[in-house]
Amino acid sequence: MPESPVIQEQLRCSDGTALKSTLWKPEGQGPWPCLLMRQPYGRAIASTVTYAHPSWYAKGGFAVLVQDVRGRGGSEGEFLGFQQEASDSTATLRWIRQQPWCNGKVGTYGFSYQGLSQLLVSGSEHLPDALAPAMCGLDERLHWASEGGCHWWALGLGWALQLAAQRCQRQGDGQGWIEIRRSLENGSFLHDGLALLERFDPMGMGLRWLNSDPERPEGWMRYEPPEELWQRPMLLIGGWHDPHLRGVLDLWRRSTAAGGSSLLRIGAWSHLNWQGGLDQLQLEFFQEHLCGRGPAEPLPATQLMEVGSGAWQQRSPRECSGQRWSLASKGLAAEGRLCQDSTPSSEVVIVHDPWRAMGGRGGHLGLDAGPVDRRDLDGRTDVACFSTARFDRPTELFGQPQLELEAASDQPGFDLCVALSVCHGDGRIEQLSTGFSRVLGASAQVSQRRTVSLQPLLVNVEAGCALRLSIALAAWPQIAVNPGDGSQPRSGVGPNHRVITVSLQLSSAALSILPMVGAN
Repeated sequence: MPESPVIQEQLRCSDGTALKSTLWKPEGQGPWPCLLMRQPYGRAIASTVTYAHPSWYAKGGFAVLVQDVRGRGGSEGEFLGFQQEASDSTATLRWIRQQPWCNGKVGTYGFSYQGLSQLLVSGSEHLPDALAPAMCGLDERLHWASEGGCHWWALGLGWALQLAAQRCQRQGDGQGWIEIRRSLENGSFLHDGLALLERFDPMGMGLRWLNSDPERPEGWMRYEPPEELWQRPMLLIGGWHDPHLRGVLDLWRRSTAAGGSSLLRIGAWSHLNWQGGLDQLQLEFFQEHLCGRGPAEPLPATQLMEVGSGAWQQRSPRECSGQRWSLASKGLAAEGRLCQDSTPSSEVVIVHDPWRAMGGRGGHLGLDAGPVDRRDLDGRTDVACFSTARFDRPTELFGQPQLELEAASDQPGFDLCVALSVCHGDGRIEQLSTGFSRVLGASAQVSQRRTVSLQPLLVNVEAGCALRLSIALAAWPQIAVNPGDGSQPRSGVGPNHRVITVSLQLSSAALSILPMVGAN
């Protein structure tokens, strides 16, 4: 009988741990170049939420190996998170090149955990020949768990609890799995998630992140691949509505600085919804770099998707549309203006009532990630809104929005939760980008310059629409609610949360559109 194109493989590491994999082979006689994905969610899934099934890539001429990382799925050992992956990735690459079905060429692909696992190797001797990391980054603090001094609350808890539930499943703790799953389905994890992690995954990477200070790099890992890796061909994939976008941009910056031949694609995608994805492009990328079969025309180095039309544009992240608006108001929170001149202005005062904390919606940190209508949120007078006049011509916004303004609180702690939206003629307030900044301690009560960096974007605003900047003091559950006592938030609202009043000084306030990646 002919050999099955799907084979279960096993690698025995130097410490005796067995790592289990599934191999899909093309028809005919090998050897072939191999595509490798290493992931912690069970190899049968093979990240098919964002990629074509491995059998599709096998039909394109590749052996495809999907491996359960140590301590997950069918693999032996204890799961320790990213810190375990360098040695196991190196062992796997070495092992693949020794197999009779591999011709010595190996490419790696995958997103999120599977993205970073490609970049973690223990030396330069066994590197992938080409890589396609998607939606990941090297810095645990800045690319995986927090921004602006705020933990990614709902996302961070949800992901950590997914890993904890799979740990329960692996240990045969069905009741623990059910308890975690119900908390995620009914939303109670937003308040009880830390306690669940303490019970079911006390040594897990997710809990370590949530217990670490997001304002300081101490205690966080920033991984450094061998310098030689940056010379390898890379296909880097990100999404405008994905929390790891800044990590992808950092990878692109480092690859291009090292002279590597990297491709960059950023779609109008969230972490799990790629609207069909980039499988054909990825196949062509690996055929070029592992098989020597280049495309009929060279692939553009960078292509970014415009949010509204979905059209791809050949743009560089070092470019930007460069607008700058001043913030003006006569004091009413709902009637602020964005002006491209120096209009005299007064302060705006907004109050955070923890009983009615402002909600966070959509954007890159939302469980409902992507553009959303926030007209009901902007209708509240505890959010300060600043709008342009209606544009008389189509206007492009391209780059990273950044807000600078002076602000002070009456309490030793407050958050600035900022959204950039388009006001449509039909009344919709379409939120496009969000950003967050947390201030804790005595400095919160001193009026000084604050900076909020928002998620990068590329969008064409139609004539007849206006741009709006919204500033609130909470965005629950995307970030935990600031208690106002100077401590780092650890959940939603509690009985000790304080009312917080913040004064926004507008005389030198500005919203600017800057390059996503600096010139250096």
